[in-house]
Amino acid sequence: MASKSLSGTGEYIPKKREVVKTPAEKVSDILYWILRSAIVINVVALFFPSFNPARLSEGINKNLSLFSCGVSYDSIVVNLKRALKQEWVSEDAFALIFYASLIIIIAVIIIAASGCLSLGSHKMKKVGLAVTLGGGVIEAVGLAALFQAHTEIVETTLPNKVDKILLLNAEGVADPDYLPPAFILFIVLISVIILLSIVNFFLVPRSMMGEGFSMEPKFQLFLMMLPVIALAFVFSYLPLYGWRYAFFDYKSGETLSMDKFVGFDHFTELFRIPATRRDILTVLKNTLAMSGLGIATSWIPMVFAIFLSEIRNARFKRIVQTFTTIPNFISWVLVYAIAIAIFNTDGFINTFINSFRDPAVDTLASENYLMSNSHMWLKMLAWGIWKGTGWSAIIYIAAISGIDQGLYEAATVDGAGRFAKMWYITIPELIPTFCVLLLMSIANILSNGMEQYLVFSNAKNSAQIQVLDLYVYNLGIGSGLIPLSTVIGMVKSVISVILLFAANSVSKLIRGESIV
Repeated sequence: MASKSLSGTGEYIPKKREVVKTPAEKVSDILYWILRSAIVINVVALFFPSFNPARLSEGINKNLSLFSCGVSYDSIVVNLKRALKQEWVSEDAFALIFYASLIIIIAVIIIAASGCLSLGSHKMKKVGLAVTLGGGVIEAVGLAALFQAHTEIVETTLPNKVDKILLLNAEGVADPDYLPPAFILFIVLISVIILLSIVNFFLVPRSMMGEGFSMEPKFQLFLMMLPVIALAFVFSYLPLYGWRYAFFDYKSGETLSMDKFVGFDHFTELFRIPATRRDILTVLKNTLAMSGLGIATSWIPMVFAIFLSEIRNARFKRIVQTFTTIPNFISWVLVYAIAIAIFNTDGFINTFINSFRDPAVDTLASENYLMSNSHMWLKMLAWGIWKGTGWSAIIYIAAISGIDQGLYEAATVDGAGRFAKMWYITIPELIPTFCVLLLMSIANILSNGMEQYLVFSNAKNSAQIQVLDLYVYNLGIGSGLIPLSTVIGMVKSVISVILLFAANSVSKLIRGESIV
């Protein structure tokens, strides 16, 4: 039973019983941390080309990860089509690489899921260890299949094509016995995972009678956040690995090597070359202007949400909210198609004007409004407001629903009208939400996005519409200047972080509140 302690009021308060762990459980906890670390490394290694055990031939791109090899067979053989067509090597070996990589990916997913079970009760841990052991065996089968593929490549490669097919060792010589270091890494990882799973299975105590599958709330919340953390890692932090291109003289399709290392040359190029410096200044002017207009009009969704919440007819309110939210889910390509239908030479506006003119007397309207470069900042702002106001208002609608209704009832008793309630209750209650979104907007002042400006850009308005993200896209994809575009992206990210902390400090100084 739980012990009790005497409180200051004389009441007995039950104290939580301290769980005394056996030496076996303490050892098991230590081994679990090692096991979980191995599982995390196993998952992360899927996405790094340097840790790809499936690169068993020089014809396989060095920039491919194991995950890419397991989801796309074409990515494996894209540089080997001539070799396979002329039968320099057996194609079955590369098909086996694809299937083996897919098996390893499935095994890693199973092992990762079983690692989550290790946060539960003894019964859940037992099941998780059994699943981990099964996933480990499956991954070992996948590694064995990769080894078999390596053997087939060595046996089927034509003797005069060895240097082009077989993997080169550290000395740059084709070696039939050479395996990528990542292969050894995966063997070590899977050996550790299988061994610790077996050992822990006997160290974890048996579940007590009636004990079910349970987990502490803090671990449940962690697992709920885990998909978000994984997505943030894959799409936000994993791409930072590409920052290394900024320090090399890299061309698309080439491999990185230290003989192409140029240090900070691409960073100084931003200021050293007059043409680049002039382009950067023009792009920054467009970016800051459009972002500034967006920040200046960031109150529109809040006002829209306030007036929407004042609509008494629930059906009409839902219709308005639905129709104003739908544009957010329309791609910018379709938005541009709508713009063409309205503003093109034979669009709705010109057709409407010409319907009131006599073709025999008057000159018919044929202006292409989309080709005009006048007031481009305001045009882009208008399209952005139309597309995003309804969606941005949702967070304010949610905040309005959380306002204490007693404040409105008290205001009604005091004789306040609807506008007085909005001014003295609704808006002050929404200010904290508005400030948080404002801080985020300031941090993203250099990130306007690219799609909108890409579809609306043309030869006449390119100087006024090109923002930083579009400029980086044109440099990297359009001109192939990947190192320079990477440098600009790095500088933009660093400046955005600095702006976030600066705006956060100002908010804390003025309002006494911050988001970081």
